Amino acid sequence: MARTVEYDRDAALDAAMTLFWVKGYHATSLKDLENALQMRPGSIYAAFRSKEALFNEALDQYATRMAADLRKRIDTAASPLGALADYINELSDLAPCDRPSTACMLVKSVLELPANTEIRNVVVAHLGEIEQQLVYALGRAVEKSELPANTDTARIARRLQTYIFGLKIQAQRMTNADHMRELCSDLAADIRALAA
Repeated sequence: MARTVEYDRDAALDAAMTLFWVKGYHATSLKDLENALQMRPGSIYAAFRSKEALFNEALDQYATRMAADLRKRIDTAASPLGALADYINELSDLAPCDRPSTACMLVKSVLELPANTEIRNVVVAHLGEIEQQLVYALGRAVEKSELPANTDTARIARRLQTYIFGLKIQAQRMTNADHMRELCSDLAADIRALAA
């Protein structure tokens, strides 16, 4: 008779996501995973196949949540540019952080992992998906006449993604919450100014 699964997969992925977010892929040991997931090594490998596969699933969960949050904001907003500006202003709450790490898990991972590896390519693909959410948001702004029809939404999305991830890295190192609020406020104002 086959044994039943005795763990909550979503809870295990959340625990793995938090652990990888805090420590990074390479610094996370099997013992760390055992403790965080409250599973034995054999159970971890039976459930997730490998450390890399577990990391990929945790990363998928992180990126999916991030993209879904951004999409929901845009789809429910009267003003897509306003929704983006509000999102940026909320990043000021990241300092000091209430999460394991305020720096984006995707950014931390792409910086940690060696180039031209399969696992890094997965991270880069997720960054591309987030960029596409920004392109979508800007496209909605064009549809709602907040931006001119000839706006290069892909170019602006790349710039915004760079700024957003830069803010998340700043939140990791910055101890002055007022400075973080100023940076977020400035970028939010720049986004709103696109409509001018």
